[in-house]
Amino acid sequence: MSDPGRLRVAHIELGEHLYGGAQQVLYLLTALPQQEVDSLLICPRNSAVGQGARRLGIEVEEIDYRGDLDWRAASRIRRILARQQVGLVHVHSRRGADIWGALAARALRLPCILSRRVDHHERRWAVALKYRLYHHAIAISEGIRNVMISDGVSAETVTCVRSAVDWERFQQPAERSALALRFGLPDHAVIIGIAAQLIPRKGHDILLDAMAELVARWPDLHLLVMGKGPLESVLKKQIRDRDLGQHIHCVGFLSDLESVLPSLAFLVHPARTEGLGVVLLQAASAGTAVIASDAGGMPEAVTDGETGVLIPPGDAKALELAMEQLLLAPAQAAAFGQAGRARMLREFSIPVMAQGNLEVYRKVTAARSAG
Repeated sequence: MSDPGRLRVAHIELGEHLYGGAQQVLYLLTALPQQEVDSLLICPRNSAVGQGARRLGIEVEEIDYRGDLDWRAASRIRRILARQQVGLVHVHSRRGADIWGALAARALRLPCILSRRVDHHERRWAVALKYRLYHHAIAISEGIRNVMISDGVSAETVTCVRSAVDWERFQQPAERSALALRFGLPDHAVIIGIAAQLIPRKGHDILLDAMAELVARWPDLHLLVMGKGPLESVLKKQIRDRDLGQHIHCVGFLSDLESVLPSLAFLVHPARTEGLGVVLLQAASAGTAVIASDAGGMPEAVTDGETGVLIPPGDAKALELAMEQLLLAPAQAAAFGQAGRARMLREFSIPVMAQGNLEVYRKVTAARSAG
């Protein structure tokens, strides 16, 4: 059983895969000060986040979970919270967790915190119902915080704690010849990349439009499409139909981005919307310039004209011009990358993120004790 002098926190993450949000949970669990916080992770059975947590020595409780509408998850979570004598609940994912986890905490009268990672708007009636279940919310960007406030969430109950990046992991040398060899590209190839789920909002269609215009002027240009998702077959067909197969390479989900990002000429992320964009932080940490959309939390990850270039979301011509700008000026791209690396270490480190979450825990528990 936990030390009575420490706060027992149950973290709920119901995503199956170890994508950006779930990885942030593991960063937090390993960085919270153990003398003050005793952490427990509740996750689906056989999930990647649970396996990753166990490898890190974090205590894990698994539940059977059948998706967003599995209302029985609330009782399963509630039983764990009671048995584990939890003092605070921190819900990290949507996927139903933002309802079932909060209801489980409410049934036991436990303080509950929500981390919000997406920047879409919610209906005001839904906001009024959902956020009354929480004592506080953590937005991973100021952009998300502003959206929440505009939707009716009280500003006093939302704190911005930006996502973090494992900076040290991305301090690897650029080895462009090795990268070309790995993916069967010519040694003289100019390699750029996009690392994102293959879903509509990530803007792969915009990037294809830009690439179709650029390859005629830049025959050595090659794009690595890193990621998987429901649009994979559609995307591959679009590449074939545009006769871009010699320049655009779908390489699937890569678990070793730290060995790829440092060797790219630059990273492209033309998402239509994004809460923050962890891959933007990773690329900057690797010393790689970034082109991203001026939307959501992305301007907080990329400083326009300093660490990369921001473009209007959905604007293929603007993306084409920004890409050509960096292709014509590789020294400028390198300078952007170095500035981004320094900024990530200064502002987006894991200890900074963990401290921000800890301060919210302290605030919520202090208010509860005072009440």
